[in-house]
Amino acid sequence: MAKNDHTNKPGLWSAMTSPVGRKLLTGLTGLVWVVFVIAHMVGNLGYFASDEAYNLYSDFLLSTGPVIYLVEVFLVVTLLIHAVIGIDIYRKKKRARQQNYERYTSAGRPSLLSISSRTMIYTGLILLVFLVIHLRTFKFGPGIDAGYVAMVGADEIRDLKRLVTEKFQSPLYAFGYPIVMVLLGFHLRHGIWSAFQSLGAMNKRLTPIVYLVGTLTAIGVAIGFLVLPLYIFFLA
Repeated sequence: MAKNDHTNKPGLWSAMTSPVGRKLLTGLTGLVWVVFVIAHMVGNLGYFASDEAYNLYSDFLLSTGPVIYLVEVFLVVTLLIHAVIGIDIYRKKKRARQQNYERYTSAGRPSLLSISSRTMIYTGLILLVFLVIHLRTFKFGPGIDAGYVAMVGADEIRDLKRLVTEKFQSPLYAFGYPIVMVLLGFHLRHGIWSAFQSLGAMNKRLTPIVYLVGTLTAIGVAIGFLVLPLYIFFLA
């Protein structure tokens, strides 16, 4: 007797670990982080509002309790998936390449080879290291117990604005942070276009539009992040 048809179909794990599935996962997880980065940038710009508003925004996120923890777990999982697949793809491409190119030239469409695409693995790894340092400095940095206290009415909340101001008055943070944000811009420039391509949402007409939107988004995000440390260092 012939086996049921479902026994011959690939399982979810097989589908997700196939070349097509891996491209899909890379695209989806990449877009998740694009959305998060943009949201985080908007939150950062809240620094230019009042001290109370900026600190209340930070306190509100912490006050959501389990919700913020679930979001953080989700972000960590998607980041790990994105990083692991990206590194594995890079290793396989490197092994498959018979020899290094003597000179790179733009491949134009449809590959749109550029410095952004050629440095994705390097900018990605730098951003990964930066994220750990960033979290250690700000999210897990000194709080109320260390004297970073802001009063809102009769309530004590963490004075994140003071911490941010102090850190970015240091040349290391004030100039190191913008450099990494420029690298983030390079990563996003190719990453956004590549994500839509991986999801199969590209065609001849949409390719230049998505690439332009990705480039403008990357520039906007980089500027949105680097303006804060430079403002604090030179003007605050």
